[in-house]
Amino acid sequence: MDSIRQNKVSRLIQKELSDLFGNECKEYTVGSMLSVTTVRVSPDLSYAKVYLSIFPSSKAEGTMASLEKFNKNIRYMLGKRVGKQMRIIPELRFFIDDSLDYINKIDELLK
Repeated sequence: MDSIRQNKVSRLIQKELSDLFGNECKEYTVGSMLSVTTVRVSPDLSYAKVYLSIFPSSKAEGTMASLEKFNKNIRYMLGKRVGKQMRIIPELRFFIDDSLDYINKIDELLK
């Protein structure tokens, strides 16, 4: 169970990363549209698992490779935005959130 502080930090990171990917980091997304679905922060606030929904899903692997390549730049830009609110900027780990694909697959099976 996450603490109140973890929830606040994860919501802050989710909001700021969504804004970054929408406005400033378009070159890192390799022509795909990203939405940050969930952010999970470790209890010591040093690691953050960022779950992304990528559209179209055919470009998911290229986008994830690009995000891993520019991970330090993304963390730096995030730090510039939230540096006054957080002492430690967490290390970011990106994961694909494929829950929408799973929902679509279940819907097709039920039809």
